Amino acid sequence: MTTFKPGSRYGHTATLIDDKLYILGGGQASSGATVEIFGTEFFYLDVSGSFNTQKLLWQNLSNINIVPSHSLAASVKGGANNDTLFLYTSENINPELKFIYTFDSQKKIWDTPPISGNNVPKKDSLIGIINYDRKMYLFGGFAGTFPSNDMLILDTINLIWKQGSLVNAPTPRTNYGATLLPDNNIIYMGGYNSSDLSLNEVYVYNTTSDQWNTKTTSGATIPTSRSGFSAVLGLDGQRIIIFGGRNIEDLNINDALYVLDLTKFEWYIPKISGNIPNSRYQHKANVIGKYMVVSFGYHSGYNNTNESDILLLDISNNEEYVWTTIFEPTTSTSTTTTSSSSSTSSSKSPAMNKKNVLIGATIGSLIGIVLLSGTILHLYKRNKGEKGYKNEKYLGKQLPESIINS
Repeated sequence: MTTFKPGSRYGHTATLIDDKLYILGGGQASSGATVEIFGTEFFYLDVSGSFNTQKLLWQNLSNINIVPSHSLAASVKGGANNDTLFLYTSENINPELKFIYTFDSQKKIWDTPPISGNNVPKKDSLIGIINYDRKMYLFGGFAGTFPSNDMLILDTINLIWKQGSLVNAPTPRTNYGATLLPDNNIIYMGGYNSSDLSLNEVYVYNTTSDQWNTKTTSGATIPTSRSGFSAVLGLDGQRIIIFGGRNIEDLNINDALYVLDLTKFEWYIPKISGNIPNSRYQHKANVIGKYMVVSFGYHSGYNNTNESDILLLDISNNEEYVWTTIFEPTTSTSTTTTSSSSSTSSSKSPAMNKKNVLIGATIGSLIGIVLLSGTILHLYKRNKGEKGYKNEKYLGKQLPESIINS
């Protein structure tokens, strides 16, 4: 493992596992429309401590990588122990690519595990989202030369493929934005299908009921149509932050950052400060601690000689987001959310946490009743002779209704 400086890229994957942001694959424009695909470069950024984006210390793992050159793939964190990188790489550029590669982050070993289930089509230019049940959802993407709107589902624990419902599904699209919501649903927006698609509507997929729902958005400033942008869930779980993308040409800095308020499905432009960077296209964004961490991407005004390959947006204050170059870790970065290419790292949803609180409160109440019963029984025995109270149902078997009701 050595520190090195990777080349700029877009169409890569960025997966957060145990305070390490793993980067794999991607392409780079070399001349005109020609795209140079990166080889077997595989590296990570350690986010367990503080760092400056102007002095990044990338750790090189290329010597253990078995994945052939690729771009426009999708990845999540999942598996039985929730510490495995799952990479879906089935673009048609490289016929040597397998459908699924896994990287055991503890043993540092790549594998191509056998997976059962339905026949899986080859697709690229899509986003991988994993829900709290550790199922990887792969919607849309290019199937050959045409966009699709099917939903592939991979159970990363039992290694089984399934397919989701097409009823009321969005129109076919690629390079859209997507992220997991606190209620275990996935929201999809924008993308590309012969032209960049509008964000006047967003689409919610229920991972429990396998149903689609469409939401109409509003707001004084609705983002322009775009594809190749990132979408992450805000820290309060009530808003989605999108960054970058492209609409025929690169977006300017004033058209790059928007917020969707999920309580009203209203768009607005947040107040931001700091050194505002260029917009980017086909980058990736992960929420790590209090930051939206943007990695790599493409823009005619960006290269790693004038801007860092990593951008940091402090999203801890909804009244004002701050672009910064200094990363300060929170108590635990491994419980943060990742999106645009990755997954939620938490293994339990907010709904499950509420259920656990309710169970704890119920147990506490029962313990209180038992203690109260013991105290009353003790007082009864002490004063039994004086009061002559002879209700046998009360003797360690059943409390009087007056006590229970109180």
